[in-house]
Amino acid sequence: MNASGLKTLFSKEVRRFLRVPGQTVLSPLISTTLYFVVFGVSLGGRMEEATGQPYLPFIVPGLVFLGLANNAFLNTSSSLFIMKIQGTIVDLLVAPMGPGELLFGFVGGGMVRGLAVGLLTWAVALAFAGFQLAHPLVTFAFLLGTAYVFSVLGLVAAVWAEKFEQINFFPTFVMLPLTFLGGVFYSINRLPEPWRTISHFNPMVYMVEGLRYGMLGTSALAPGVGGLMLALLALGSTAVAFAMLERGYKLKQ
Repeated sequence: MNASGLKTLFSKEVRRFLRVPGQTVLSPLISTTLYFVVFGVSLGGRMEEATGQPYLPFIVPGLVFLGLANNAFLNTSSSLFIMKIQGTIVDLLVAPMGPGELLFGFVGGGMVRGLAVGLLTWAVALAFAGFQLAHPLVTFAFLLGTAYVFSVLGLVAAVWAEKFEQINFFPTFVMLPLTFLGGVFYSINRLPEPWRTISHFNPMVYMVEGLRYGMLGTSALAPGVGGLMLALLALGSTAVAFAMLERGYKLKQ
């Protein structure tokens, strides 16, 4: 393990998004705040009548997940893909660094950005819904696990993509639909069949419900199942990303 190379790559990735905080941190934070205003303040009263529970606290875990997942994915995918387009990826390939150092260097930077946006989103939520943290360890585990999984998926997308249209395919046509159908703004228990059963095949449901259990103490699904799902996704995505980097898939010309 080249610890020095890993540390250097990780530091570079963190500094890269910190150079433009307005674009990488402030912009998604403003977007998430608008969700609180539109869905929470404007519609919260009506939704509370329909669900029988306070709506603003209910959507906080989902919005934290939304900011965390999107930014963890975007950081690794944009960073590696830009290096491929500019041809500077060669500098990394000839450096004395193995696929493990490359993987965790990029993923570590993506996790920092994702967690930063997620935690700042949670801080904004305090102004709207107050502070609630029923199970700190569960919350911490799901935050870290979600940041890791989406950082690795961003890396896989960047390695696979050859055009800007392809790098945008995952967030637009995969992540966005699964996220909004993942129980961010509603409870899957109130869905009619067969949609309730279909929702159980959406992995993002388990992540959102895991965070909801950790923060609020209630969940539509068992948090243990969500933790197992997250662990399997982490192992599977890591294996795919490591194999791609080890082979130099679409990296070595």
